[in-house]
Amino acid sequence: MRRSAALALALSLGACGSQAPLTPPEGASLPDTPYGANVTPTAEELLRREALAAPERSVELRRRSEERQDDPFDLPPE
Repeated sequence: MRRSAALALALSLGACGSQAPLTPPEGASLPDTPYGANVTPTAEELLRREALAAPERSVELRRRSEERQDDPFDLPPE
């Protein structure tokens, strides 16, 4: 009984995500046209992130412990 209730709860929570395209609520509109732009961007264009907003990781992750170098700014609290 508990297992079926947990399964039903998991399925109902998993199905509550919206798959419809994004639109502004009734009575509201998209933001004003940005300064210097000729057309108002769509909701999809406003949600798209540019490369500078989400840069790729450019450093390697450490795979094992290594001794830290001495940090002159790592001072004890006063």
